[in-house]
Amino acid sequence: MRAEQRFFNCSSSSMRGRWSQPVQMTRFTCGISVRGGQLSSIHSNSTERGSRFATFPFRVNGCTWGQSAGNTHIVNIESFILSGYVIMWNKAIELSTKTHPGPVVHLSDSPKDEGKLLIGFESGTIVQWDLRLKKADFRIYYDEAIHSVSWHHEGKQFMCSHSDGSLSMWNLRNTTKPFQVTFPHGKIQKDGRKESCKPILKVEYKTSRNSEPFFIFSGGLSYDKAGRRPTLTIMHGKAITVLEMDYPIVEFMALCETPYNNEVQEPYAVVVLLEKDLIVVDLTQSNFPVFENPYPMDIHESPVTCTAYFADCPPDIIPILYSIGVKHKKTGYSQKEWPVGGGTWTLGSHTYPEIIITGHADGSIKFWDASAITLQMLYKLKTSKAFEKPKPSEGRAADLVEDDPFAIQMVSWCPQSRIFCVVGISAHIILYRFSKYDANTQIVSLEVRLQCEAEDVISPSENENNPCFTESGSHSPQPHHQHAASPGSGTTEGNKDSNPCLKVKDRMVRVPPGYQAELVVQLLWADGEPPQQITSLDINSAYGLLAFGNCNGLAVVDYLQKTILLCMSTLDLYGAADPYQRLTRSPRRNRQSTSGLTELSDNQQSIDMDRSKSPTSDHVNGHCTSPASQSCSAGKPRVPMGPEGPRLTRRGPGRPPFRKAQSAACMEISLPVSHTEAAATESRENSFSRSRSSSVSSIDRDTKEAITTLQFGESYARKSDTLPTPCLWVGTSLGVVLLIPMSIPTDHEERMEEPVTIGPSGTVLMLKGSVLRISFLDFMGALIQSPYEVWRDLNAHEDPDRMRRRKLVHISPSSSHDTCGEGHLAVVCSEKQAKVFLMPSQSCLFVHNITESSFVLRADVVSVCNSVCLACFCANGHVMTLSLPSLRPLLDVNYLPLADMRIARTFCFTHRGQALYLSSPTEIQRITYSQEMCDNLQEMLGELFTPIETPEAQNRGFLKGFFGGNSHNFDREELFGEAAAGKGSRSLAQHIPGQAGMEGMKVAACGVVGDLARARIALDERGQRLGELEERTALMMTSAETFSKHAHEVMLKCKDKKWYQL
Repeated sequence: MRAEQRFFNCSSSSMRGRWSQPVQMTRFTCGISVRGGQLSSIHSNSTERGSRFATFPFRVNGCTWGQSAGNTHIVNIESFILSGYVIMWNKAIELSTKTHPGPVVHLSDSPKDEGKLLIGFESGTIVQWDLRLKKADFRIYYDEAIHSVSWHHEGKQFMCSHSDGSLSMWNLRNTTKPFQVTFPHGKIQKDGRKESCKPILKVEYKTSRNSEPFFIFSGGLSYDKAGRRPTLTIMHGKAITVLEMDYPIVEFMALCETPYNNEVQEPYAVVVLLEKDLIVVDLTQSNFPVFENPYPMDIHESPVTCTAYFADCPPDIIPILYSIGVKHKKTGYSQKEWPVGGGTWTLGSHTYPEIIITGHADGSIKFWDASAITLQMLYKLKTSKAFEKPKPSEGRAADLVEDDPFAIQMVSWCPQSRIFCVVGISAHIILYRFSKYDANTQIVSLEVRLQCEAEDVISPSENENNPCFTESGSHSPQPHHQHAASPGSGTTEGNKDSNPCLKVKDRMVRVPPGYQAELVVQLLWADGEPPQQITSLDINSAYGLLAFGNCNGLAVVDYLQKTILLCMSTLDLYGAADPYQRLTRSPRRNRQSTSGLTELSDNQQSIDMDRSKSPTSDHVNGHCTSPASQSCSAGKPRVPMGPEGPRLTRRGPGRPPFRKAQSAACMEISLPVSHTEAAATESRENSFSRSRSSSVSSIDRDTKEAITTLQFGESYARKSDTLPTPCLWVGTSLGVVLLIPMSIPTDHEERMEEPVTIGPSGTVLMLKGSVLRISFLDFMGALIQSPYEVWRDLNAHEDPDRMRRRKLVHISPSSSHDTCGEGHLAVVCSEKQAKVFLMPSQSCLFVHNITESSFVLRADVVSVCNSVCLACFCANGHVMTLSLPSLRPLLDVNYLPLADMRIARTFCFTHRGQALYLSSPTEIQRITYSQEMCDNLQEMLGELFTPIETPEAQNRGFLKGFFGGNSHNFDREELFGEAAAGKGSRSLAQHIPGQAGMEGMKVAACGVVGDLARARIALDERGQRLGELEERTALMMTSAETFSKHAHEVMLKCKDKKWYQL
């Protein structure tokens, strides 16, 4: 509704409602709907028959709406009272016409006279109805169905769009036939007939003072080609311009210089609402370019699969991302500013840089500026450009996912070094470096065989039990590029083995400025099975290392030397420190029990299949749904087979059922009774209904541990360590934390040439439930940030030697350098509990059981109001915070029940007491649990509407008014009231008062309290003024009495005297 902060909707369910926009904003939304607001209903009507069309004349308080039955009604917008004035369809058409004209498809006031209403019926009948005289001025019967009508501003002619793709022009002087009929896209065929065209769904007829009128319509193309995209056609004089759209057109509207329909319109832009976008076309230029949209309209162009939220980013990261993103945008936009004005936003005084990263199903990644309450897209990255396009017959990624082989699973970003790492659903990892310059590069590809053999667990030999982990550097395969042959060309299992799911481009490619792919790590097929999806990832720019894991094991990659440092199964990481006392079996016992295991697995398949489908296994906690064993091989080269082939050879027909049964029972976990703290079984009483059985064999116990979290940092790997060293903390699905120390050369040249030594330390820490988060604190309770490398542009042209030198930043655990070497605190959070360990003694200082009836989905150590706390989001919808390092509960709010896996997959915390998640397919929800943020929220809120004065109508002059050129006004209030129009039918519509909600009630209550306070103050002031008036009145009465007394004395003195004696 123009000039109003209100909205009116007309739905197919016979419900019409008016919505208002409250001042207070409670949610941050993004999409095509109004940004930053929450709508509240004021009034609604429920009718018996569906509504088809509604119109709101400018500065008129009445709404005219038509029904599917053909009747026209009038509603008062302020009170939502239905008028008794009804235009029945049988009165609108001639009495001689016996057929029903169809639903009402158009309603509009005549620009010349507001008391004339033009009614268009679907069958082709057009009626101009006089609201004063309650009769029809004229009726038009046309053979083609009507879709829309548009007036000329003088009110003497109008244009109609029809179902046969034609436009007809009508003059009010002669309504028997149209004086012009055109087929804009209808070509004349050889036989002289017009080819059939699609319907023109809507047309707008806009005039201009200095040029020909504009005819803008959607549809009308010929049927000669199938699968054509939706189009918008602009006819200006003899020129016809067809604009193709990416999505179907929902609605379009021309923006004009004046809001009055009886003046020259002067259109300057066309707003087009598409199903998934909003565009604006510039009409002031001959080529009709599109305006660059400053608002995010395509966040859900591809479904969001993961999110990441970063607060307190470096201040220069947002401008540089925006500058690079602007360069990537398409050319051909209009040079003018965005024409849709109205509304302002403010950043507030407590603004800090915030960035949201969204990963999408098509492999694209978008960076968003989320500072304060804004949401502006900065940069878009397409990860699919690093790979060759898979052919339909060669796409082995279809074995993992059918339609989205490039879908993003997780991201890891270091804002300081601008290193960006992406994990895809096809078991691939892409490492990106940021550069402000374009370059010619060749992407390095590393391939890892992280697929474990069950036989290696059951029957180990002396030296072959751990083929992957030997001495440091000896097991690291050399970097290599993929072979030229397509890895997906084979169809048999043997051809799929040792091949990745996707093919990396093996040629030099030109990459634009921004994030440029440097390294791709892919997991390989093994034994006819696709690689398991990656469940954890961490990257450290100071170490130059990348670590990732899945339900088969752990791999560490040196991305500086492009080598694989470590590739081990989870059991091999324990060594002799395995707390679960997993049993091994002899080769003979293995051969004897093979059939029995297969039979057991087959019998349990139907029982365990439902359990293995728990949503938390794949998407929440990173648990696997496929078998994992205890040895694996890294890189392309395989371990050569020994003479005792049966141990390493592939199994025959009995193997697939065994594999399948293991996959089904993957979620079944059994722990020894001796480890009571870590082995306590917890029932999952929530929507996921996850259970853990205790009836599986020791082999199943060995194969169900997945890597769930990874964290690089300076720490103490052993109790005897006196100084911190680079370490990798590994958390598993069984609640175990492993420490892996590393030896990294400090000199730059040595770092690029000497190998990095890495190996398990034997240190094991225990918790209940799957480990979710690991973080470090100093003895003062401050968060220790991992060391990082300062960003350097490797493609910079000036001083290449300087750009090669690495600048590393190591933040000390506290301000005192004396305490730096004494130790630190390690905070570990799992699904069930949180613990704080003192390093290097590895003693548990504090422990807290977070939940008993549910489990934690997301946890993170964040800074809030100059302190650090542990924030948790549970499956039962509770948001909890714990103090650090004491782990005392600070907050426990039942915020949101987890009813959708989308919430669990996208929920993430960040600093400053904020979090976000994807609440629906079309909405990102930001929440805050910081009182400081709540106090400053009103300061950051903007205004949805900017009040402006209504422009005055143009004065047409005396001569034009004398010859009938001026329009006649009509007050729609005359159509309401029982005396003038009768009483509205109660059976036709039912008035339903709107529910403004708690926010509206609070605002209303605050308004009432304010009014009462102001009334009381006014009453007190009035009492004071009345008191002063009473005093002045008393003084006047006293003065009057004195004057009366003196006057009486003068009268008595002069009573007996003559006039000549005075």
